[in-house]
Amino acid sequence: MIPVYGESVYGEPLSDATGFVYRLDIQTGGHLFEVETVSNFAISDYTFDKDEKKLTLYITSGLENNLGEILLPQNLLGGDLTFYLNDQEYFPKTNINKDISFVTLDFEGSGDNKLEIFGTSYLSGLIEITPDLSTPDDSSLVYVAILILLVAGGVTVFIVRQRKILG
Repeated sequence: MIPVYGESVYGEPLSDATGFVYRLDIQTGGHLFEVETVSNFAISDYTFDKDEKKLTLYITSGLENNLGEILLPQNLLGGDLTFYLNDQEYFPKTNINKDISFVTLDFEGSGDNKLEIFGTSYLSGLIEITPDLSTPDDSSLVYVAILILLVAGGVTVFIVRQRKILG
C-alpha cells in the first residue's frame, strides 16, 4: 500500500483525501497478474477463484463516500464483467481496451464492504501452465547432490580403511 495524492489515470481528481495504491499479485494458471487499485479506502484482503472467474476485494473504509479505481488485466478476467457490492448488483463506470479493464468505483458505506468482480473469460489468449511434478525442482536437486556427496564420501572412507587394514 502506497499513500498518494493526485488525479486518476483519466485526469479527474480521485478525492481531496489521501489515496492508497494496492498492487494485488494474483498467481493462477501458472501466470502472475497484477491488479492495481487506487482508492480512499483500504483493501484488507482479496481472493481469486479461477473456476468462478471471480475476484473478490474485501474493503475497509472509515469514510461514507468511497472512491476508487481498479486496473484489471483482460487476460486475467475479461469479457463481460459483472459486479456485486455487498451481494447487490453494482454498476461502476468501466472503460475497456485490449489490455485492461479500468473500473471507477463510487459508492457509499463506511466499515467493511465486499466487491465481487465476475468475468466471462479467464486467461484470455494464454495457456494454463500446470507444474510438472515429474521434474524435480531446484531444492530437490540440492538434496540429491548432498546425498551423492555423502555416499561418495562414505565409499572413499571405506576404501581408505580397507587399504590400511590390508596394507
